[in-house]
Formats: sequence, structure tokens, C-alpha cells
Amino acid sequence: MSSVAAQFVRQGKKIVAIGRNYAEHIKELNNTRPKEPFFFLKPTTSYLVSGGNVEIPNGIVAHHEVELGLVIGKGGRDISQDAAESHVAGYALAVDMTARNMQDDVKKRGLPWSAAKGFDTFTPIGMFIPKSSIPDPYDLRLALKINGAVKQDGTTSDMIFRIPRLIEHISSIMTLEEGDLILTGTPSGVGPVAPGDTVECTLAEPSGKILDQLTFTAISRNGGYLFKP
Repeated sequence: MSSVAAQFVRQGKKIVAIGRNYAEHIKELNNTRPKEPFFFLKPTTSYLVSGGNVEIPNGIVAHHEVELGLVIGKGGRDISQDAAESHVAGYALAVDMTARNMQDDVKKRGLPWSAAKGFDTFTPIGMFIPKSSIPDPYDLRLALKINGAVKQDGTTSDMIFRIPRLIEHISSIMTLEEGDLILTGTPSGVGPVAPGDTVECTLAEPSGKILDQLTFTAISRNGGYLFKP
């Protein structure tokens, strides 16, 4: 494990977020199933360490998307699927917050939607989990509760594209660097988070053993961007 991987929140250069990687999530948003991995970028300034406050901008309807994050430990370009595992340092529990009404608006107009994903505090993140602690990343349970009520509860076995394919695809387009985070997609159940809500997320083994917990509170942002559709 490199020091960069252990401190990826401070030292990582980019967040690569995979979209539409769980079939039921595709259905709930009426999206089309991709023929190859589909991704977008989030700025590292959107990281929020567990226990902090997600700031929801004025006029924004923010949605939660709990995900398994993949931390790159060794950079590379054109990485083969066979070599992909050697580039993985570990994992992290994460939430990809989305300004859903803003995203829907710009998508209708054929415009980019980086802003809908890139607000400060829009990537709550848990601790670094070494690869050795997770022998099978496709046998994990992701869960998210809002004010104690379960909203998302899925398993990573439902990923459409698995980790070696994701690494192969991304690195064929852009070089992956130490400390980069790949968000591998979200199960169904995404929905709104409102100011005053307390959000609790867990990453667990099938036995129920908790590997990490991530919590945050949603608050209204003072000042900054005002969304006007």
C-alpha cells in the first residue's frame, strides 16, 4: 500500500465516476443500458470526510447514490484486464451526491452536467480499506439510510461491468494515477436528501460484518450558486 493510496482524499488528482453500472438503477431513472462503461469526472474538491455536512445549494434537489469506491495504488495507461488488480490499492465507501433537477435540465438541452455532480461536499467519503481486507469486491452489501429509514440496500454482485473492465476502459482513455478514486456505480433506491436529514451508509460483508460506516448531515448552503431552471 502506497502512502498516496492511504491519503487519497488529500493527494488523489481525480474522481472517475462510473454511471449506469447497476441494471435496476438504470431502470429507475429510465436510462439506456450502456454497451461499454460510461463515466464522468468529479473534482477532488467535492470530497467530504465522514461526519461532515453536505451543503445543498439554493434551488437544488440533491439525490444520494451510495457506491463502492476503488482507490488506485499504481498508475498506468492502457492497463489490461489481466493486470488491473495489481493497480488496485484498496477501496472506500462513498456517496455520489447529484443535483438531480439541474442534471435533468441540462441533459434535456444536450449540455454537460459536471456542475450537477461537482459541488463542494458532493462526494462524502469513508476510510481507506486495504485490498487485502476485501478478498471479493463483488460480494459486498451497500446500504444507505436517511433518518433511520433504509433507502438503498444492494449488492456489488449486480455490477454490469466489473473492476478489471472499468480499469481497462478508463485507462485506455486517460492515464490513471496513484490516489485516483473510481466510483463503481450505485444500486437502485436513489432519492432526495433534504436539509436537516442525517444520512448513514454501510459497507458490509455477507455475514453482516461492517467494513466501514459513513455518516453526514445535509444542510442548506449559504450563498454560492442559485439554480434557476
